[in-house]
Amino acid sequence: MEKTKILIVEDEEKIASIVRQYAEKEGYEVRVAGDGKKAVREFEFFDPHLVLLDRMLPEKSGEEVLAWIKRRKAVPVIMVTAKGLEPDILDGYGRGADDYVTKPFSPRVLMARIKALLKRSTQPAFREVLRAGEAELHPQDQTWRKRGKKVFLSSREFEILYLLASHPGRIFSREMILDLVFKEDEEAFDRAVDSHIKNIRKKIEPDPSHPIFLITVYGAGYKFTEGP
Repeated sequence: MEKTKILIVEDEEKIASIVRQYAEKEGYEVRVAGDGKKAVREFEFFDPHLVLLDRMLPEKSGEEVLAWIKRRKAVPVIMVTAKGLEPDILDGYGRGADDYVTKPFSPRVLMARIKALLKRSTQPAFREVLRAGEAELHPQDQTWRKRGKKVFLSSREFEILYLLASHPGRIFSREMILDLVFKEDEEAFDRAVDSHIKNIRKKIEPDPSHPIFLITVYGAGYKFTEGP
């Protein structure tokens, strides 16, 4: 059986070495890239199941690497940063990050989050395809497809959209979405839900400023409709 592969993108050698040791002890196959350009090359050849991506990198920024990855494949990405401010976390989510950790972090806690994210990212393969008019939500590769166009969603984005699309017309409050999707993440907060919804709309809505699928119910939460 193929080992689960993790790509660590980190320019601080000590941190990369410690995380690598813990990850290999858990049975993962690991590669390390010390800058953004090497990260892109390693991703192409290594084809990882998960990426641990530092935000501040030489050669090519973590944001650039994240955008490049998300255009190619629905691979879960955990962003790592020295900043723990809410706007930075929301910005990472808005760019498609699936989870977020801030330095300094506990390697054991990081391993737990990696396991949880990998578990989430493999679950959708056992779910049915959901249809909304001419559009389809495909669990096996976490994509939204319409008229031949395929858009990749992050694991968080997919989980939120699948939850709402599975119950068209039902209103989900932010608290409900946090409980059902972010359940193992104690650092989740209401605005993280809003950030993910905004990002999903950019990907699936013909006009994100006037959504037809993900509707805001003011004072209550969000609901999914099947469009016109």
